[in-house]
Amino acid sequence: MTTKDSPRSMTQDGSWPRRLVREPLVHFLLLGGLLFGAWYAFSDQPRVSDSNRIVINEAQMASLAATFQRTWLRPPTHKELVGLVQDRIREEVLYREALALGLDRDDQVIRRRLRQKMEFVSTDLAEPDPPTEAELQAYLDANMDRFHTAARLSFTQVYLKQDEQERATALLQRLAGHPPSELELETLGDASLLPGAMQQADQPEIGRVFGRGFAEALSAAPLGQWSGPYASPYGQHLVYVSERSPAREPPLGEVRTAVAREWLAERERDANERFYRALRKRYTIEVAYPKMAAGDRLVAMQR
Repeated sequence: MTTKDSPRSMTQDGSWPRRLVREPLVHFLLLGGLLFGAWYAFSDQPRVSDSNRIVINEAQMASLAATFQRTWLRPPTHKELVGLVQDRIREEVLYREALALGLDRDDQVIRRRLRQKMEFVSTDLAEPDPPTEAELQAYLDANMDRFHTAARLSFTQVYLKQDEQERATALLQRLAGHPPSELELETLGDASLLPGAMQQADQPEIGRVFGRGFAEALSAAPLGQWSGPYASPYGQHLVYVSERSPAREPPLGEVRTAVAREWLAERERDANERFYRALRKRYTIEVAYPKMAAGDRLVAMQR
């Protein structure tokens, strides 16, 4: 037989939970727990957890010191090292808080930087072995247009202003049979800021100084004699071509460094592309192209 105040009787008739709710001690404990939770949530006191621990270990200290030495060509003093550590801690605190606030999301600068780092990772993972002589020669043969030596020429010019055809003809006759070394060129023609001569220059180099039309005309100028006048945007020019080197295909020995550099760059691009394609297979791609009006065409190429 159970008594009136036994736990069983209080549970059965519902009086025990009601009495518990009315107990002042229970109210005190609940209120204290709420206050402590609020303090913990909003307090600026450091919270002890793995995600809130910042550890600067010996390897990181050595890295900070090595970076300082590469910049200043001397090891840091104790005070400078302390400053480096404090700056590193500040950076880590602000970095973690920025991540917690989601400041890294939808940031184009961060997205591009992370993409670049991923490409660096793929390049490091697939770094090719050094090329053999046969591979370099094959690459040179397949890409000779990128390594051939352009036609070059050396020339001296005498500048005349526009609309000086008769004067140009008379001066050309006076110059005939005399190489530039026998003449006082500064006393001939008109003053200008244009160079009086260019040595071993190709057509693009000449064109940047005297204009494209002048450079093209000069490619057919006779060697070892005065000729002209040749027109440029600045006026007319009498020209003496002293040397002409034709375009040629260089042997591997002359361009090995450039060929090896281009070969390696192409292999790295290929490795990055393979790495990207392997990663891309993990994703389902959905693209919402804009609606097209009648007659319009939209060509979408997925790589």
